[in-house]
Amino acid sequence: MTIDLRRAAQWHRPLMLLVAAMVALAVVALVGIVVDSRVLTGSPIWLKPFKFAVSFVLYGTTLAWMLSLLPRRARVAEWAATVIVAMAAIEMVWIVGQVIRGTTSHFNDTTPFNAALFSMMGAAIMVLFAAHFVVGIVVLIRRIPDKVAAYAVGWGLGLSLLGMLVAVPMVLPAQDPGIEGISGAHSVGVPDGGAGLPLVGWSTTGGDLRIGHFVGLHALQALPILAILLTRFLGTRLDEHTRARLLVVAGGAYGVLTLLLTWQALRGQALLRPDAVTLAAVAALVVATATAAATVLARRTRPELALAA
Repeated sequence: MTIDLRRAAQWHRPLMLLVAAMVALAVVALVGIVVDSRVLTGSPIWLKPFKFAVSFVLYGTTLAWMLSLLPRRARVAEWAATVIVAMAAIEMVWIVGQVIRGTTSHFNDTTPFNAALFSMMGAAIMVLFAAHFVVGIVVLIRRIPDKVAAYAVGWGLGLSLLGMLVAVPMVLPAQDPGIEGISGAHSVGVPDGGAGLPLVGWSTTGGDLRIGHFVGLHALQALPILAILLTRFLGTRLDEHTRARLLVVAGGAYGVLTLLLTWQALRGQALLRPDAVTLAAVAALVVATATAAATVLARRTRPELALAA
């Protein structure tokens, strides 16, 4: 499984146009961080557009690459990807527009107009989720010829859906901070905008639902990267079936980690301040993953033997 960068421009055009636009926006937002001194909820006001732009660059590039792996064109998947592009564009216009207005984009019910915008964005995200789901179904049906790539893409698409779902608690009644004009929060047990980790801003004093959301979404990149590394460095030592099984183990562990991080956040616990229960859960996940991986490797078939058979 390799990536030919020279052919990247020929991948799904709407997605690649989105990527180009988000690269430009990331540069603009980065300049804004430097030259605009405004601060919103404890962070530079242009930090959110920068993070979302970078995220969409990764998302759009990865999704376009995944579509290029299909054995033949899938118009349904291509249309669904175009819908994703439209929803992403709407979301970024909203986020940047709110920055220009000097106000927050998420959880903003301060005026009927802001509340309507936030509701509209919620609807757009639901449409994006549905379109992403359609792409995943098509990829599973069309069966990517490279088995290792197929597992990586399938698990990546599925776990990124999980990453979207674990963000739902941010807007549930339990996350209502009781502050007029604010309809949700990403922090648990502490107000949004408090002390946080550099760049990502994840709370260092309480739970933060963005962590599981972030980790789950980026399964879309993490698992294909793992597949590429397995093929590149272990392709001559491990047969295709073994590498595919290792991808399944990694995907399962990644999904449990996403849920574990969300569970930790919902308990109002900062990422870097785990209690004994959280540490025990992490240890159990590590042991289970290592045991499963060792079992797969113990049953592996050498590539030369597989060819001889």
